[in-house]
Amino acid sequence: MVRSHVVLLGPQRHEPTLKDAVESLGIRGRIAAVTAGWEEREGEDQELSAHLGGRTVNLHLYGRSEDVHQRDPELLGAIRARHDRLRKLQELYRVRLSHLMEAARELLRRESLPGYAGLIEPEVRGAIEAVKRLDDEHTQRVRETHVEFELRWKPHQREHVARHRGELRQILDDCSALCVAGGHVAILLDRLRMFGVIDLLREQALLAWSAGAMAMSERVIVFDDRSATGAADPEVLDTGIGAVQRVVVLPHATRRLRCDDRTRIALFARRFEPCLCAALDPRMRMDFRSGEWSAPWGAKALSQHGELAPVNAA
Repeated sequence: MVRSHVVLLGPQRHEPTLKDAVESLGIRGRIAAVTAGWEEREGEDQELSAHLGGRTVNLHLYGRSEDVHQRDPELLGAIRARHDRLRKLQELYRVRLSHLMEAARELLRRESLPGYAGLIEPEVRGAIEAVKRLDDEHTQRVRETHVEFELRWKPHQREHVARHRGELRQILDDCSALCVAGGHVAILLDRLRMFGVIDLLREQALLAWSAGAMAMSERVIVFDDRSATGAADPEVLDTGIGAVQRVVVLPHATRRLRCDDRTRIALFARRFEPCLCAALDPRMRMDFRSGEWSAPWGAKALSQHGELAPVNAA
């Protein structure tokens, strides 16, 4: 569901800018907050509340979901079965992805070598298209898994989910905005879906950061070039909420990407085009309004030339 105004921010833990964004939008009154990605720590939101002048109302989605799990064991069993299916789909996708990505990287490295002029570009293009097709296939399988679950189990119509949704609707009707924090992106997405929180909004502004910003996109891409086990291929993890379109959200991009490796950066950008691969580092901001992006605080994006460039120039 595309929203009329969505603000995506860089990580907030050490350099919070949420208050500035809220003030720039002229938001008054109470602000609903989702911290479900923090899991059992979702209630430890004192810093967030203080940052916004004590105006926040925590929706406690993680706690509400635990209540539903306890009261509706049949639904919990179905959720676990869906998780198991998604995990296996991810494993199979990863096996295919590793081979296709290695081929694409090797061909990209040869672009600058002598003797390949006129030969290499079609091969590079074909290799990247193969990766894009696999990403699309995996995305579709994940989407179908979610749709089948919704059609069979109709969670929003089940007694305990419906009760919580009614309470959430009342809270949100009394708030001027919704903020979605980071944490564990898969858990955050699961809780947002369970209660259909974004669908409960009217015209309130939506602000999100870190994993929260990732969840707002159409597809959640996980990435880490600096893992202790070595650089991993970026993966399509899940479908997102779809509150914003045509963007891949990359929190802590300069910390987690090898930005000096032009081949990896160029492949990332070309693989997900026409989406903008937004490097949302601390103090960065992107606004989505009426189908158009703007970057008032200088956000950058991955360029097909293998570098980070200002959003409007990417």
